Amino acid sequence: MLNIDHDINDLSLADQGRERIDWAFSEMPVLRAIQERFRQERPLAGARISGCLHITTETANLARTLTAGGAELVLCASNPLSTQDDVAAALVRHDQIPTFARCGEDGDTYYRHIGKALDHRPHLTMDDGADLVSELHKNRRELLDEMIGGSEETTTGVIRLRAMAADDALRFPVIAVNDAMTKHLFDNRYGTGQSTLDGIIRATNILLAGKTFTVAGYGWCGRGIAMRAKGHGAQVIVTEVAPLRALEAAMDGFRVMPMLQAAACSDFIITATGDKHVLDQAHFQVIKDGCVIANSGHFNVEINIPALEALAVSKHSPRTHVEAYSLKDGRQVRLLAEGRLVNLAAAEGHPAAVMDMSFANQALSMAYLWRHGAGLDNAVHPMPAEIDQQVAQMKLAAMGIGIDILTTEQQNYLTSWREGT
Repeated sequence: MLNIDHDINDLSLADQGRERIDWAFSEMPVLRAIQERFRQERPLAGARISGCLHITTETANLARTLTAGGAELVLCASNPLSTQDDVAAALVRHDQIPTFARCGEDGDTYYRHIGKALDHRPHLTMDDGADLVSELHKNRRELLDEMIGGSEETTTGVIRLRAMAADDALRFPVIAVNDAMTKHLFDNRYGTGQSTLDGIIRATNILLAGKTFTVAGYGWCGRGIAMRAKGHGAQVIVTEVAPLRALEAAMDGFRVMPMLQAAACSDFIITATGDKHVLDQAHFQVIKDGCVIANSGHFNVEINIPALEALAVSKHSPRTHVEAYSLKDGRQVRLLAEGRLVNLAAAEGHPAAVMDMSFANQALSMAYLWRHGAGLDNAVHPMPAEIDQQVAQMKLAAMGIGIDILTTEQQNYLTSWREGT
C-alpha cells in the first residue's frame, strides 16, 4: 500500500513509465552527471520544492535528480493535456514522489492539484507558465514568508513574472531559466521545432511538402518551427508584430505578411507568440478551407476558440486530437489538441537530448537558490552566467566535442586598448 499522497489516472502503468523514464535518461548525460554529484553532495538537503511542470519522462529525471540532492519534492501538472500517465504512475510508485497530474483533467482538478503542491509549504518553486507562483500570490499568501525563491521554465511564465515584478507584486526572487542561453537557444529552437512538427504530423498525417505553412511569431520557438517546416518542404510564411524579428524572418528567406493575408492562403497556421487571440474572428472569416490550426505557445488563448465556436454550425472529431469545425459557408477549419500545446498534447514534447540542458539549468538553479536565494531581491533574475557556461561545457564534453582555449597573449589583447593597427 502506497503511503504517499497522490492523484493520478492509473497506477498500474508504473512499470511502463519507469522503462520510458530510463530510456530518456540515456539521452541526458549532463543531468546524469549532475544527479551523481547531487547524490554525493546533497546540496538540497532540507529544501521543500513544489514543481508545476509538464509531467513527462524528462521531468521525471529532473525530479529524480532533485530528490537525489536531498530535496523533498511534490509535483503537479502545468497543462491539463501534457501529462504522460505512465510517468505520473512511475513517479508515485517507484520514486515515492507525491504527484498530482491526470491527462485530460478539467480546470477545477488542475487548480486543485496546484493547491496540493502548495500544501507542501515550499521553500522553492519550479514553474512552467507561472501558474504556481500566481496562485501562491493570489490565494495562498500565508505561505510567502517561507518562500526563498523560484525558477521559471518558459517564455510565457517569464512575461507574467516580469509583469508581477513591474507591479511590485512579486514577493520572492525568481530565476528566468527560460532566458538561459543553454535553454532558449536550444530547447526553444530545436526542441520546439522538432516536437511541434511531430505533434502536427502525428495528429493529421498530412504531407507538409508543398503546403503553405504559417508561423505566428518569430521568437526562438517560432524560428525553430519555421526552420523545421521548411526542411519538410513547406512554403513558410511568418507573421510578426516586431519589426526587427519580421526583418530577420525575411532575411532568413521566409515570406512575411499580416495574419489576415496569411490566413486566406495557408494550409497550416501555428501560433507561438505567448499572446492571446493571435488567430481571431476576423481571420476565421477569411481562412482557407481545410486549414489546420494549432498552438505551440504555453496557454490555449492564442487561438480564439470561442470565436471559432460562434462561427461554426457544427464540429466533429475525425481523428484523435483533431476537431473539424464547419462554417456557415461550407469552409472547414481543423483545430489540433484543443488549442493547447500541440507538441505535448499530440506528441511527447521535446526530445530528451535537448531537455538535458534545460533541466540541468533547473537543477542547478534550485541548488543556487537554496544557497543564495535569501540574499536576492524580489525580482526576475537572469540565469547566473557561471551555470549557463557550466551546462554548455558539460554538454560539449558529453558530445565528445573539444574547443580551443585562449592563450595568455590572446586574453591580454582582448582586454587591452593600446594595441591597434
